Amino acid sequence: MSVQKSILLLGSGFVAEPCLEYLLRSGNNRITVACRRLEKAQELSAKYPGVAAISLDVESDTALDAAVAAHDITISLIPYTQHARVIKSAIKAKKHVVTTSYISPAMEELDAAAKEAGIICMNEIGLDPGIDHLYALKIINEVRDQGGKITSFESFCGGLPAPEDSNNPLGYKFSWSARGVLLALRNNARYWQDGKLVEIQGKDLMDSARPIYVYPAFATVGYGNRDSSFYRERYNIPHAQTCIRGTLRYQGFPEFAKTLVNMGFLDDAPQGFLAASSPGDLAWNAVTQQLLGHSSACPDELLKAIEAKIDTQDAETRRRIIHGVKWLGITSPDVKVSKRGTYLDVLCARLEDLMMYGENERDMILLQHKFEVENKDGSQSTRTSVTLMYGEPNGFSAMAKTVGVPCGIATQLILDGKITNTGIIAPMTPDIYQPIMDLLPSEGINAVEETI
Repeated sequence: MSVQKSILLLGSGFVAEPCLEYLLRSGNNRITVACRRLEKAQELSAKYPGVAAISLDVESDTALDAAVAAHDITISLIPYTQHARVIKSAIKAKKHVVTTSYISPAMEELDAAAKEAGIICMNEIGLDPGIDHLYALKIINEVRDQGGKITSFESFCGGLPAPEDSNNPLGYKFSWSARGVLLALRNNARYWQDGKLVEIQGKDLMDSARPIYVYPAFATVGYGNRDSSFYRERYNIPHAQTCIRGTLRYQGFPEFAKTLVNMGFLDDAPQGFLAASSPGDLAWNAVTQQLLGHSSACPDELLKAIEAKIDTQDAETRRRIIHGVKWLGITSPDVKVSKRGTYLDVLCARLEDLMMYGENERDMILLQHKFEVENKDGSQSTRTSVTLMYGEPNGFSAMAKTVGVPCGIATQLILDGKITNTGIIAPMTPDIYQPIMDLLPSEGINAVEETI
């Protein structure tokens, strides 16, 4: 008879439930969901018989230490800034940890202590990062084993609405934090292109977007995602003249997003008149007037001022952006503002009002790796790996499933003794990623590979 294992699940956000559901299938796992607010934990645990719920403030070292010590493994799905704190508690208790987040410098510093404690701290095992690593490394290692070289590596991933549900001017809906999506628009990007190191400032990120061909049915564009430059070393592809990891969006998104950037909507400095405590209702035209420093709050005058902020000279694209501005209602005297303190946050609130998934709508995950290969005999070929997955209407989103399920699989493999590498690790070697990949297809997660 299998020994029962205890799992502490920190966080009850949208990726937690697919992870929880997967781990309950074994019948041998006792799971506790922990959130700062007990009712949030109870909301998730109530869906699954036998799952416990507790209130836990992870910033209380005493409470966190006790909760981690009481379980065999902790899954941390809380903000990445708290992962190092969780790992420190796990080191004290000599218990394992799993996260879906990138390994931060603060986490990396704990590698030696984790190894000394004999614990596994598995990270980067969601979608991006996670599934992207698995299928990229599979092909990279195959090419190397066959005596070939990777001369170019491009990887683009997007969480998007399914085409039939991309029915707004941005072609986008939120399956996670609107604030996180908007803040990502200001990130710098760094990558290798044709042997040259390219650095894109956040203000120019949307200008760098270019068409990315995946399937003819999808009009997708892509732009760099933070710093890809070190992946030549991390993936051991030193001959790659191009090395970029990026974000996919539908055509038209970058131009519209750049207009919002140019207007100043990514400003997260506190504004007194936008504070929740400020008196009276506030109409959107007054906010946009203040943001633009314009003399008039007249919608037509504001639209003219916004037109001057549109970079593209393509007439059809300009028309679509103005249509999108009207659709947002940000020049309207009749649309009230949800006061959130900053220009960024009031825009987030407005976008969330308009761009959440509705009943019977579904999201889509699209991930493409593209490799240029110099084969052992000197011939050239192109290899692609594409993961395409749709969410279930009124069920798990594709985003939630492709983050939560790999996390659950990795957790179960650690509990079963099939992943044993100690320290602060990511799925970068076959002994770690292959067991995970073996189980993904049965969950509807796979990649279609092609050699051109």
